Amino acid sequence: MMLRPLVFVAFALVVAPALAQSKVNITADLFDLDEANHTAVFTGNVVVVHPTVTVWAPRVVATYGDGGTSDIKTFEATGDVKLQTVDQTATGQRAVFTPADQLLRLTGNVVVVNAGGTVNSSELVVNLETNVSTFTSGKSGRVTGVFSSQ
Repeated sequence: MMLRPLVFVAFALVVAPALAQSKVNITADLFDLDEANHTAVFTGNVVVVHPTVTVWAPRVVATYGDGGTSDIKTFEATGDVKLQTVDQTATGQRAVFTPADQLLRLTGNVVVVNAGGTVNSSELVVNLETNVSTFTSGKSGRVTGVFSSQ
């Protein structure tokens, strides 16, 4: 199974609108902008739609620096998080992207599914600079995969 870093690159574009060259739509039941603490919080049935990926989560928090929303420090989706592209779905309990180190961490019962198979793990770390994806098992067991030859 080839895990396409594209899903995670696309996710990074969703969370860093200054880097994106296309329109991003975010819907939620509630949006709270706290300028004093530099956070933008979306809660309740959050859906983030980018042309190449859609993200669903109960809560999404973007923390930004003095440059405003073009200065994203972290982006965190929590709850039952789902990322979906045309050919791949990834789920977990928490997704955190930090633009400074170009790392995306998906944790908590991670499942990645595409036409080549399924991988289950405790954590997935994707380095967007190197396009290296690392699945780890943590204390809860082992990384497992089911692959099909097509």
